[in-house]
Amino acid sequence: MTAVSFLGFFVLIMGNLLLRGGIDVGLTGQLRIDRIVGNNVILTMEPNSSREYVLFGKGIGFSCKGQKFIDAEDPRIEKRYRLDDRDKALHYHSLLEELDPEVVQISEQIIDEIRERLGTPVDPKVYFALPSHIQFVVYRLRNGMEIVNPFLYETKMCYPQEFKIAAKAAKMISEKFDVTIPEDEVGFLTYHVYSAAGSVTAGQMVQLTELMNEIVERIEGWREAPMSKKSSDYARLIMHLRYMMERILQNKESENPFSAEIKDKIPTEHRKAELIAKMIGERLNVKVSTDEIGYLAMHLYRLFRSVDTE
Repeated sequence: MTAVSFLGFFVLIMGNLLLRGGIDVGLTGQLRIDRIVGNNVILTMEPNSSREYVLFGKGIGFSCKGQKFIDAEDPRIEKRYRLDDRDKALHYHSLLEELDPEVVQISEQIIDEIRERLGTPVDPKVYFALPSHIQFVVYRLRNGMEIVNPFLYETKMCYPQEFKIAAKAAKMISEKFDVTIPEDEVGFLTYHVYSAAGSVTAGQMVQLTELMNEIVERIEGWREAPMSKKSSDYARLIMHLRYMMERILQNKESENPFSAEIKDKIPTEHRKAELIAKMIGERLNVKVSTDEIGYLAMHLYRLFRSVDTE
């Protein structure tokens, strides 16, 4: 397994494991505080049902130190998740035991930076996905294991603001743990920065980036010519694929009033777009609409024309 696929697999597993449960909006009464995970996260239990809840709120962990209980309707609670599955809860507890408190501390500082720089609330999952990732990275670097990110250029292109925040996060990690964070790892951290404030998880972003590059390779085969990563054609294609796949994952519609006309006017490119759509559908377990296929066909038409005119 390559360095990037192993890291991508780890991020994907963590994203699927953490906080699988439900948001219990009708919860009332006192919750027993079992553990203060960090300044912003505490683990609690409802005494009557023995159900476990993870509570999130800025400074809630710090302010609850010394307390045995917290009211389920405490205004400091921003979000709460119920751990329904016992096996997942056991994995969750195991994860907490393995996390270095210093990793949790630096992660919360980075998350505060993300919230401030992006000006949006963060997804609670980042409080566990990020420290898990950081701890794994520090371990790899201390043991001389190489981190390679063949999608670094695309990540910097698609997520410039998030990449800058990730670069600052890398500096914070480097200073805290006395390790040198390579730029390739900044690319992986960018996924966590973006997913912290968005609806696409870090694991999904790894999938999307790998898939985008496979699509590019297929298109280059059809064109019988490579695309320069610095070309405007490449930039337009990557950005289109990024937003298209994010729309699909978020079940957002993109209407194309000319989809039927596109299929009639440029049938060759439309057939190729259908093949790519099938590839995306199978990989992400989604359905790509005919409207999206039409837009993709237009991009392919421009790309093939650019080869003809070079």
